[in-house]
Amino acid sequence: MSSVVLREVPVDSPVHRLWAGTKMIGVFAVSVLLMFIPTWGLLGVATLFLVAVFLLAKLPLGTLPRLPWWIWAGVLIGAAINAPVGASALLRYAQVILFGFLLLGASFLVAWTTPMGEVAPALARLGAPLKRIGWTRRGVRHAIPVDEWAVVVALTLRGLPLLLEEMRILRAARKLRPKDSLRHRASENPLVDILTASMAVSSRRAGELGEAITTRGGTGELTARPGSPGRADAMALLVVALVCALGIGVELLV
Repeated sequence: MSSVVLREVPVDSPVHRLWAGTKMIGVFAVSVLLMFIPTWGLLGVATLFLVAVFLLAKLPLGTLPRLPWWIWAGVLIGAAINAPVGASALLRYAQVILFGFLLLGASFLVAWTTPMGEVAPALARLGAPLKRIGWTRRGVRHAIPVDEWAVVVALTLRGLPLLLEEMRILRAARKLRPKDSLRHRASENPLVDILTASMAVSSRRAGELGEAITTRGGTGELTARPGSPGRADAMALLVVALVCALGIGVELLV
């Protein structure tokens, strides 16, 4: 896959200048609409909208990830399983696959146009109303840990590219190992070896990251710069609402 998966592409564009929370709201609105009305009309409108956002973000074509062959093989196997059931089942399967790729593409667009340091503050600001919800136990009131959840999501998104890079390095290092004997090669399981090594490396990196966060004073600073939406963000949300309304209108006309 592409080396820029879940990493910001440093390009100056109107999409890059939007608040991170605005992009998350847009993705959420489109995904919820497609979840309840996954029709071809809405899927087509959503596809055109994502292509337009990609062009507006001035992202190079090399940004698009190159999916491994086994993903396409799995898609073909699923189509072969649904084909004997009937044309309706095959069309429904195609809608589900397209819906999944659209959600994946929308998530990638947010990652490619948003610095990872802005994710946690935006999530904390969007989830701020949830802090009013809580419960009392033994005389102590507990609120929903919105900031902690935002930090976990942000650290996960920040760590995934590192994990992918580590797995590439481990796979390349395994190919360079000398082949001792045919019996030794037959007894090995490459998937188990790579997963075991990646878990060991991830544990070490997690410990180093925890020590660095503790040294810098905890996770509070990760949500300390929430940012705020502006006029461009309001226009972007209006465009998203119009696209959703257009998709519903196309579906009603069809």
